[in-house]
Amino acid sequence: MNLRDACLVILFFALLTCIPPAFMGIGGMETGMRQLVQARYCFGRYLVVAPLLLNAATVTGFCLLSAVVGGQTIAALNPDKVSPSVGIVITCLVALAVSLLGFKAVHFWERWTWIPSLISLVIAVGCGGRNLRLQVDAPPATASQVISYGCLIAGYFITFGGTSSDYTIYHSPIGVTKFKVFAYMYLGFLVSSVPLLILGAAIGGAVPNVPSWQAAYEVTGIGGVMREMLAPAGGFGKFILVLLALSVTGNIAISTYSVSLNLQMLLPLSTRVPRFVFILMTLAIVIPCALKAAEEWQESLTNFLSVTGYWAGCFDAVIILELVVFRGMDYTTFDHAIWNVGRKLPLGVAALGASICSMGLVVPGMAAPWYTGPIAKTTGDIGFEMGFAVTALCYLLFRWIEIKVRGHL
Repeated sequence: MNLRDACLVILFFALLTCIPPAFMGIGGMETGMRQLVQARYCFGRYLVVAPLLLNAATVTGFCLLSAVVGGQTIAALNPDKVSPSVGIVITCLVALAVSLLGFKAVHFWERWTWIPSLISLVIAVGCGGRNLRLQVDAPPATASQVISYGCLIAGYFITFGGTSSDYTIYHSPIGVTKFKVFAYMYLGFLVSSVPLLILGAAIGGAVPNVPSWQAAYEVTGIGGVMREMLAPAGGFGKFILVLLALSVTGNIAISTYSVSLNLQMLLPLSTRVPRFVFILMTLAIVIPCALKAAEEWQESLTNFLSVTGYWAGCFDAVIILELVVFRGMDYTTFDHAIWNVGRKLPLGVAALGASICSMGLVVPGMAAPWYTGPIAKTTGDIGFEMGFAVTALCYLLFRWIEIKVRGHL
């Protein structure tokens, strides 16, 4: 896919798929409940374990990807003496130090570290940007390519729906409008991500035509390419490379925070376990998995992003329809007194059943490196779209029946 087509797909799919997580984030402010606690009012006290595990796995996957990129960048400083494996461990340990300090420390880190990260990226583009015009030749994108690439973009954005309310609960509904929270989250996702996705597409399109970039990419991945871009800056360029390597630690820290919340909700006994234990467990999983993923980096990235979009589409559809259709946008119906009372919460059969039913079209419509369904061979990857649409239709029916049988929400 040429750069123009890639940029258009990134922009328009981002404009669309930033809407669900931004909308879902309003619930955190209005209910005071984290995202997977709200999910109990759809999936029930016990069946909510399914989205809990899937969300924890997804967020852990994003930790893994960040760790690989950070590790590759650290290794690029001195590829003869430092391997990506060592860089991955260093990146995770720095992120661990931040995440163990709690939400306030993580928020402080996120609030300010984007500034040096942005300056570093601008410097990198200024030093090596002249090569970005050397794009590989590609014919105009086909409809199948557009849809498949769009599914990868969706797999990045809509998965935020599983964590949005984890952070908006810190905002008081007094004096803060729903629209303001939605707008801040929507623009936060969009403005911070789209330019970097486009830059990534531009770098990826130029790598095959710049021999030094291609050679560096084969050794230390994107970290090696950034080193080559910063090479004209000499020693200062290496300093900037360190800042870029550290920029991913914020992603890992905030992700492990959300994973620890999910794991605490799995079992009644797990609420008694200190949160830092789950953070340590998460990083104990991330480090060895990241070491393995770094060996087949591009395939690992594509596999992960393509699969996450499928389940996230189902989850977002259930949460949004429950609020809009069955609760009439009335957040007071999320009764705090029953959040942990299984017999008063929904059974969860409607939510989980609708999600499972959607797999009948998700699987034939998916196009991953390890499997391409019969529908996807013609249309491209439409797994995300099928997951969202079919789950929504099934949930409307199943939830209506569930409410009629039980006599209440």
